[in-house]
Amino acid sequence: MDSNDSASDISFSSLHLDPRQQEDKEEEPVSSDEDQSLYLVPFRWWKEAQDPSSSDVKRGIPFAASPAPYGGPMKIFNNIFNSDIGFSLRKDDDLSCNGENGEAGVSGKDYALVPGDIWLQTLKWHSDSKNSSKERKRFLAVEEDMSDVYPLQLRLSVLCETNVLSVKISKKDNSVECYRRACKIFNMESEPLRLWDLSGQTMLLLLNDKNKILKESQKQIGQDLLLELQVYGLSESFRNKTRKDDTAQCSNGTLNGGSVNYFSNSARSNSAKLLGGSAEAGTLGLTGLQNLGNTCFMNSALQCLAHTPKLVDYFLGDYEREINPDNPLGMKGEIASSFGDLMKKLWAPGATPLAPRTFKLKLAHFAPQFSGFNQHDSQELLAFLLDGLHEDLNRVKCKPYVEVKDSDSRPDEQVADEYWTNHLARNDSVIVDVCQGQYRSTLVCPLCQKMSVTFDPFMYLSLPLPSTSMRTMTMTVVKTDGTDKPLAFTVTVPKNGKLVDLTQALKTACSLEGDETLLVAEIYNNRIIHFLKDPNGSLSLIRDNDQLVAYRLPDTEAPLFVFMHQQAEDKLINGKSIFNSRLFGVPLIVRQNITNGYEVREIYTKLLAPFLVPEKDSLKNGDSSDKGADEAILEVHDASYASLNGSSETPEKEEFEAHSDTECQFYLTNEKVTEKGCEIGMEELVKPKAVSEIQYVLVSWSQKMVTHYNVQPLSLLPEVSKSAFFSKRPQESVSLYKCLEAFLKEEPLGPDDMWYCPVCKKHCQAGKKLDLWRLPEILVIHLKRFSYNCFLKNKLETFVDFPVHDLDLSGYIAQKGGQSSHRYMLYAISNHYGSMGGGHYTAFVHHGGDRWYDFDDSHVSLISEDKIKTSAAYVLFYRRVEDA
Repeated sequence: MDSNDSASDISFSSLHLDPRQQEDKEEEPVSSDEDQSLYLVPFRWWKEAQDPSSSDVKRGIPFAASPAPYGGPMKIFNNIFNSDIGFSLRKDDDLSCNGENGEAGVSGKDYALVPGDIWLQTLKWHSDSKNSSKERKRFLAVEEDMSDVYPLQLRLSVLCETNVLSVKISKKDNSVECYRRACKIFNMESEPLRLWDLSGQTMLLLLNDKNKILKESQKQIGQDLLLELQVYGLSESFRNKTRKDDTAQCSNGTLNGGSVNYFSNSARSNSAKLLGGSAEAGTLGLTGLQNLGNTCFMNSALQCLAHTPKLVDYFLGDYEREINPDNPLGMKGEIASSFGDLMKKLWAPGATPLAPRTFKLKLAHFAPQFSGFNQHDSQELLAFLLDGLHEDLNRVKCKPYVEVKDSDSRPDEQVADEYWTNHLARNDSVIVDVCQGQYRSTLVCPLCQKMSVTFDPFMYLSLPLPSTSMRTMTMTVVKTDGTDKPLAFTVTVPKNGKLVDLTQALKTACSLEGDETLLVAEIYNNRIIHFLKDPNGSLSLIRDNDQLVAYRLPDTEAPLFVFMHQQAEDKLINGKSIFNSRLFGVPLIVRQNITNGYEVREIYTKLLAPFLVPEKDSLKNGDSSDKGADEAILEVHDASYASLNGSSETPEKEEFEAHSDTECQFYLTNEKVTEKGCEIGMEELVKPKAVSEIQYVLVSWSQKMVTHYNVQPLSLLPEVSKSAFFSKRPQESVSLYKCLEAFLKEEPLGPDDMWYCPVCKKHCQAGKKLDLWRLPEILVIHLKRFSYNCFLKNKLETFVDFPVHDLDLSGYIAQKGGQSSHRYMLYAISNHYGSMGGGHYTAFVHHGGDRWYDFDDSHVSLISEDKIKTSAAYVLFYRRVEDA
């Protein structure tokens, strides 16, 4: 063969057989949409990754190498300009991939020719095997491993009459180093060389009698075909390492650049960088995802799924054959295809951070709620994606109708198996195989005790945080008989409880008498803005910075009088004296029949008695000529009434002076103090028209009379829950087991989720109890940190202490004698930092041994295991661990 002969630069991927021409082929060529790069690897390295019990193991096309074309001695063409290696490959059906003849894989010269997807699967198998080995060593020496990947140019000639491939490797087509390595790889002086083609594409050349495309190309361009192979695992260092390791495990390959198709020279030079403390360069599976604009929620969820055992193996394999494009509940297979393509790119050695634009577009097309660039919930995306992948990959083409039967007191095991069989009859996919479990749901009628038991599948568990299922609330309790000052009480109530829960807790805290009741009101700007009267009102509507007062009132039917306090002020503004009036303090309330103005003054004086300053203290602060405190009922000024902020229009100075020493004056007003009422005279009737009517009375205080009363207790009103913005609270902590117990705890159904009892023939608030029955191989646990209602959004920052190495759920399984293992190991976490409606998502992923990595969009870095437990943990991913 002359090295100067013209060669057609044709790869195997450009050659396809007509369907009618494939009758005699032994292996189906790889489709054009797959990775078409070919890798030359040690046969033993590939074979160890195969499951001998699987029927999907490729047979391969065996070839025996001869030292030179036509069986002559090995021929090396040398001259001062060029050197060539020449040998031939003859198809040999006596060789077997399974080793029945010739002990395949024992020889150091046994090679395999594999396509890119098979090479990637095998590489990942060895990586996982090494990471899980108890005798493993830490592999960070990227330079050594990636030196085993390099390109090699071969020229092939098809000898039709002898059914032989003639191979020539020219120094002109390869670098000096690659050519030197090729001389060692294809040296057949010491032992024979054998090759198994697992790509199936050599048949495209050997069947050239039927391949008109190949014939025409050779006639027009020449007899040589130029082929580029990716050589892996055939360096001397790799062979020595393989001989010492009986498991023949390979280390993770690392590149900063390049792609799964082939490795460029620049990529090989960058591969010399060691991983160290940062994984930005990436090892196998350590590829970041670019943030496209508030897509960190999607990146976090995808990275957790991209490291889910069996799921990623499935999508790195031949998953396309299970796509169900005709499923009306699916997405025509487009979500599965887009997700599978993304998984292959994420696991491509040397891949740089990816921009998942194609996947984002598909996601927005089928789930418009994720369109645009707003922040979303990673758990909501996971729920949609897992369900979408299941439907796209559902092996059931025609779902049968299944009638749900009642348990009818049958054994739970029988009913559970029946439900699970019915479920699998309509749902059968890799998602069901790996991610779905089953729980038992028991409903009990509170009237007739009718029990209904059903068994439902689940994809994940959404656990409440029990430490925050209760809420502490601080309120001020005010007596209405003038016997004591207001007192603040802090009580604990259910977070999603009702007003009746709050009043009941307050009754106990303040030792309410049997003939008393509590009236709760919200105070704002020294006014009562509304009364909380509905016992079924939700406590979730009460904000932490609200100010609430509970008035102790006699449990009788009588009109309600609300007294509000106003004080005159003399302010100096820009050198001018400005007179103003404002509301202050907590309104005081009485419930009794009042007929005239005299009783109004008498009752108000009684309500102020607890705030009276002793006379000696009053004399220190005021004029000794003032009246005694008991006689000095505060004066009001004839002021106009203003807006919600409590101030009024500025009255004349003479008016304040005229009322500075007179008795207090009382005015009828409304709840907002926006109307000027008539002054209440001593004999004037003030009785409301109806018992249920509320009468508002405004009382103004003279400037001098303030010294006779200590109004500070009236003005210091605590908030429901003091904000921790300025003062740091101790962080709440709860065990994951406690969260699970709260999830499984029996509780009544809500009023909007009533159950129809078939015995009572009506809807009722039945008691509901959940139990775990069947656990999946991959257990996804969602921590319910976010709460929503029509008014408020809230995030819980509770620290959840979750097991990393041994989550034991054997004590929470209702089914006895079922699965052999109920122990799990953590392998991924989706984190959320920040507040509602914003913040940032990341992912922590276990990547073999004791190594954890922090996936923060495109940045990937090592993180120590003792730092993965944070209050940002949102979704936990566990895999089952078999008992030893």
